[in-house]
Amino acid sequence: MKYTVSIEIALPLEAAVQLLADPAHLPKWLRGLVLHEPLSGVHGQVGTISRVVMQTGKQTMECTETITRREPADLRAIPKESVVHFDREIVGEGMWSAVRERLTEAGPDTTLWVSESEYRFSGVLMRLVALLMPGAFRKQSRQHMQDFKAFAEQGTDVRDTTD
Repeated sequence: MKYTVSIEIALPLEAAVQLLADPAHLPKWLRGLVLHEPLSGVHGQVGTISRVVMQTGKQTMECTETITRREPADLRAIPKESVVHFDREIVGEGMWSAVRERLTEAGPDTTLWVSESEYRFSGVLMRLVALLMPGAFRKQSRQHMQDFKAFAEQGTDVRDTTD
């Protein structure tokens, strides 16, 4: 299963990218995040493997995330007309996913974030979920992007919401 979602953020590219890359901000916009801890490497750097625990309702999912691409490596003084890439692979029980994030300048104070996701399922339960609810994956990705936008633009923290 593959899909692409995108969103515009009312921040300059460099500011949006630095917020997105800062692990201290993850709990503020990544709804359901229980834990994101590097097992090897430095958060956000290529080759880093992290343990990620997410919770939705009473359902908890644990997976490993490997950073496969980050360009440019230095997120300060990003050259004009650059494309910033954050790519990662996520492996959980019965599931493999590759996510390719591209951020570009959409205007002087606007960033376009495009996220391409690909999922493969090996477990019977995950295959069934993907078959019966394929839109749920896209909806969750879009929700994370909307939550980041609200955090980046207004300082909204998902931990303060009740929905």
